[in-house]
Amino acid sequence: MKRTTKELTERMLKKSVIKNTDPDFNEICKEVENTRRLVCELNNSPHTDDEARKLLEEIWGQKLDSSVRVFPPFYTAFGKLTKIGKNVFINFGCTFLDQGSITIEDDVFIAPCVKITTEAHPENPEGRHNLLIKPVVIKQNAWIGANAVILPGVIIGKNAIVGAGAVVTKDVEDNAVVAGVPAKFIRKIKEKS
Repeated sequence: MKRTTKELTERMLKKSVIKNTDPDFNEICKEVENTRRLVCELNNSPHTDDEARKLLEEIWGQKLDSSVRVFPPFYTAFGKLTKIGKNVFINFGCTFLDQGSITIEDDVFIAPCVKITTEAHPENPEGRHNLLIKPVVIKQNAWIGANAVILPGVIIGKNAIVGAGAVVTKDVEDNAVVAGVPAKFIRKIKEKS
């Protein structure tokens, strides 16, 4: 049974594993092909901010606020499970693997070459073609530094800062600064005096 994109994404959000034997797997692959075409168009032609936003609305399947800015190149394979708030800035060369869902709240800054992945594979070689999926949430006013990697299931707290090159494997508290591989707590952000 062919599902609509909305039905497909709703079904995917209810899962923690997407098996390559899943009856919807071919529909997922078709959506990935369509997204790759749109990503290629975004990355290989010059666009105004408004034109880029229109392509991203197609990729992400949502209306974007005019305050959202994304500098290509930008990479994603599925796209329909990424939700973006207002006044979000995503710099050059970022990659979002969103089959487990990515939520980016208002006022988030994402520096160049950040990787956000909601997808992993089982260690067992027999099941390695399956996807293990967990959502990633980046809360309001967070700042993700250049070349940081956010792994599946992580929540980045409100106002938090992830240092450049960090690999975030665990949740980050509100107002915390983390850095390193794996990312570790450095300090709390100082309040205005």
